Amino acid sequence: MATTEFGRMVRHWRDRVSPAAAGLPAGGHRRAAGLRREELAMLAGISVDYVTRLEQGRAANPSEQVVEALGRALRLSGAEREQLFHAAGLVPPGQGTVPAYITPSVHRMLDRLTGTPVAVSDASWTLLLTNPLYTALMGERHGRERNGAWRTFLGTNERVRHTTQSQEALESAVVGDLREAARRYPADQRLRRLIAELRAHSERFAGLWDAGAVGRHEASRKTIAHPEVGALTLDCDVLTVAGSDVRVMVYTAEPGSEDAERLALLSVIGTQSLVG
Repeated sequence: MATTEFGRMVRHWRDRVSPAAAGLPAGGHRRAAGLRREELAMLAGISVDYVTRLEQGRAANPSEQVVEALGRALRLSGAEREQLFHAAGLVPPGQGTVPAYITPSVHRMLDRLTGTPVAVSDASWTLLLTNPLYTALMGERHGRERNGAWRTFLGTNERVRHTTQSQEALESAVVGDLREAARRYPADQRLRRLIAELRAHSERFAGLWDAGAVGRHEASRKTIAHPEVGALTLDCDVLTVAGSDVRVMVYTAEPGSEDAERLALLSVIGTQSLVG
């Protein structure tokens, strides 16, 4: 049965990934060296109960999004990822869809940048992976909030503070990115639904889209209003990984600055609140 095979694969690969390799603390007594179910669930953004049911074969037909998220959390190779899709009874996304595979080298890069907020997004600006410091800086993001284009035009809880000029430049860049992504990945239904939703619910997006707005993400300075450590002004660079079409967003502070001190404090407190 496909779900039983799927569950065996998830369990086997979960045992293979150490907490340290996934950027998690390894403290406490552990019966096995690999990830616990709750750790895999957290990394993949799904419930512990669902992971348990998938491993035990009691849940059938996981969605493409769930399989993709589990593959990233388990750090599967390209061939292993394909195996997992087939075991779920799904066809791995093809050339006409936005790629979401993160190469092992990008995983290793995030592992080494522990003192730097880093996030990885796909070509539609949906978050694929973040390191703990990025989450501490920007807050937890779930559902639609994981898409940067949706947050730009319809979100309400964004911590980044923009000037009018920087907001307009960002909006044009996002519209240009989505138009180019739609051209490269014409078979991606999620991307088409995102664009349709933005056109229907954001007059600003619809106007820019209909006007053929173009733009590109450049290196910039952003001010983030953090509820615990205060405002941080950081340099933001967007790097594109050759051959995979994922974007790596890196935030850095000028050495010796007050912003660097606040970022260092944030790396210590993480997502904790300083209010007792």
